Amino acid sequence: MTNWTSDELTKIAGAEELRIASVRRDGTLRSPVTIWVVRQEDDLFVRSVNGPTSAWFRGTQERREGRISAGGVEKDVTFMDADHDLDDKVDSAYRAKYQRYAGRILNSVLTAGARSTTMNLVPRPTRS
Repeated sequence: MTNWTSDELTKIAGAEELRIASVRRDGTLRSPVTIWVVRQEDDLFVRSVNGPTSAWFRGTQERREGRISAGGVEKDVTFMDADHDLDDKVDSAYRAKYQRYAGRILNSVLTAGARSTTMNLVPRPTRS
C-alpha cells in the first residue's frame, strides 16, 4: 500500500475543497465533483452530504478507483470504506476545518447518512 507524503497531506488537507472523479466500468473518469476533505492523522477522508444515494458516491462504489485534485496535488486513489470507529474523530476534523460554516451547512456532513459514506482516500502507486 502506498502512503501519502507529508507534503501531499499538508497541501490536500489545507485546501478548502477537493475535486473527485471516480473511474467508470470502461476505465474512463467521470466528471469531477467538488467536495470537502479532512485529514485525520496521516489519512484523508471524504463524505457524501447526500448519503449513499448521491451519484458521485455511487460512482466510487463501482470500481473503487478514481482521481482527486486539491491544493495543487493530483493523485489516483482507491476509495476505501472507513473504519466507523473513527467517525467521531472525522466529525471533529470536519468541525475544526469548516467551523466558519457552522449550522446547517456544516451539520450536513455530520448526519448519520453522511457518516455512513465516510471513505478513506488511499493513494495508488503511479504507473511508470
